[in-house]
Amino acid sequence: MKGLLHSRIIRDTLMLTVMQLVLDSAALMLNSFITHRLGTSAIGILSLMGTFLSLAGILSNGNAFLCTSRLISEELGRENGNPEKVLFHGIQLCLMMSTAVSAVLIAFAEPLSQRFFSGAQMAQAVRIMPAALVTGAVSACLKGYLNACRRAGAAAVGDVIEFAVKSAVIVILTLSAGEADENGVCRILILSIVAGNFASLLYLVSVFAGTHRRSSGSGTLSFRRYAALSFPIMGGGVLTSVLSSMNDALIPVCLRQYGDSADRALSLFGVFEAIVIPTLFFPSVVLCSLSGMIVSESARAAAAEDSTRIRSLTSRLLRMTFIYAVIASAVLMRTGAAIGELLGGGELAGRMITVIAPVVPFIYLEIVLEALIKGMGMQGFSSLNYLAEYVIRIAVVLIFVPRAGFAGIAASYYASNVFGNTMRLVKVLKSTGVPLAPARNILLPVCTAAVTMPAAGYICRIAGADTVKLPGLVLFSALWVLMYSGILLLVINMNTGSINKEIMLCNMNKESRQL
Repeated sequence: MKGLLHSRIIRDTLMLTVMQLVLDSAALMLNSFITHRLGTSAIGILSLMGTFLSLAGILSNGNAFLCTSRLISEELGRENGNPEKVLFHGIQLCLMMSTAVSAVLIAFAEPLSQRFFSGAQMAQAVRIMPAALVTGAVSACLKGYLNACRRAGAAAVGDVIEFAVKSAVIVILTLSAGEADENGVCRILILSIVAGNFASLLYLVSVFAGTHRRSSGSGTLSFRRYAALSFPIMGGGVLTSVLSSMNDALIPVCLRQYGDSADRALSLFGVFEAIVIPTLFFPSVVLCSLSGMIVSESARAAAAEDSTRIRSLTSRLLRMTFIYAVIASAVLMRTGAAIGELLGGGELAGRMITVIAPVVPFIYLEIVLEALIKGMGMQGFSSLNYLAEYVIRIAVVLIFVPRAGFAGIAASYYASNVFGNTMRLVKVLKSTGVPLAPARNILLPVCTAAVTMPAAGYICRIAGADTVKLPGLVLFSALWVLMYSGILLLVINMNTGSINKEIMLCNMNKESRQL
């Protein structure tokens, strides 16, 4: 059973990774298309509007995917469970919340437009948002159900459909728009999200209707109990979204204080949000694909009080995350300048990617550690840690961006991510009893990277490859990753073999003593 479960997790992770790679690649190309078609200030406007929509979305569904995924996973781990009943509780709660948020948006569209955007002319775009919120909330519940039932592939197909329809609408409306003002840009974004959410919802409903089986159990959660368990999870999501939106809104303001014009500030913010951040997170698709399953598996293990399963899961995840994060960080530091130029962000984007790349291991740790923390039910710690992390980030933005510009943004990422993820790591290690093993988990990958990267560069120079240009960089990166991975696999196999030998000798000694 454990072998079957392990193979299923690997299969689902690989499938989700491929899908997410396609989506992230398409998203980067879409951002590049919008940048070239409408300008960097337009991408800045889209980023700010996206931030506002994300805040409205989290208020309207309360992080429904995480709530339903975790609570349904726990329901599946209990006797007399009824996961479909929990799903309908989630949809009912989301509809209540999204209706309330939609009513506020429609009633206060003009004041919100004047407060958060350029003026009352944005009211029409704001009034379209409720259609995106309601469809998005129900879709999130269905995706959480499918993820908890170990049908992550179906949920991923829903994401692909949503992105494909949204991108098609953006491209069509952008090509027909010509010179688009702020109102036009925001209208394009909202209409594309509505279309994508609706198409994804139709698919997810059809999958649920065609595959679900009525449970025989009566269920262990009432609607009131579901809501009581969901609100702490929702609180963490709402807090994170509010603080993230505040941070995003402050960056253009602080860039203007540094001396940039309003258009220049929006352009710089657009480059950062549309090129720098997606590039830094692009290699994390493997971990993002795995994180949803981590929540489900750790929640099931926690509900069954299977501490051995949790320790094993934590130990393996930490080891592989450190190894993978070092690869991503090193490649981004080496190729960041070329990537920034290729995607249309220019020298500034390339420099920012290169400067922030060393903190990538901390950023990637967050993906895995937060999944474990949420799966084990430590929502209170998660919320407090996010609060402290964003307080640090916002404080650094307010202090350093008006004085140092983009360098202040980099400083905010370093300070908040190092602090926040160190706290997460300490909490997870303490809760699970797993040792850090710094020599194996940290020093080994870092030293291997430090040795193999110059060797790969030397081989490329002998072969006559120009590692400054893109083809040479691709060759160098591929060669280095092969050398790095090969050495680590060899060391890991040698350690595994020696451990197995020690276990065998111990067992033989026990048997001889018994004889």
